[in-house]
Amino acid sequence: MPNPALHRLHILCTLGACLFFLISTSFAFQAAEIPDSQRINPEDLVKILQSSSADRPVMLQVGSHVLFAQAHIPNSEYMGAASTEDGLTHLRKRVTNLPHSKLILLYCGCCPWTHCPNVKPAVDALRALGFTNVKVLYIANNFGADWVSKGYPVASGE
Repeated sequence: MPNPALHRLHILCTLGACLFFLISTSFAFQAAEIPDSQRINPEDLVKILQSSSADRPVMLQVGSHVLFAQAHIPNSEYMGAASTEDGLTHLRKRVTNLPHSKLILLYCGCCPWTHCPNVKPAVDALRALGFTNVKVLYIANNFGADWVSKGYPVASGE
């Protein structure tokens, strides 16, 4: 006869894995819904950051903390994963005093664009608050491949 405690643990782990899959796939592919007009390519962002006359965007990383600590765009701020309520709450608090026309640049880079669970919820949250100048850094593969390995500016740590 199998161990009942072990059997319950197996069932709970299986249910947990199924729940994780359902939650993660509910956000998957949403980044593809972001129109090209709301995207910015890494090379174009680098030009903006190098320009002395450009109005600097507020740059908010809406992905994982581990990724941010390892490498992020200088002067960007960590908001937390926007696929979580905590991340969205932090994002909403951060933009409270910004003008609705201010350029806000969001980025994640945790995974390929087509699987990113974070950028679309962040865009939706800012649009719902009335922000009209929200852009998302288009990272096709991941932050390491599409930003760091290209030699673009990087900071690490908090």
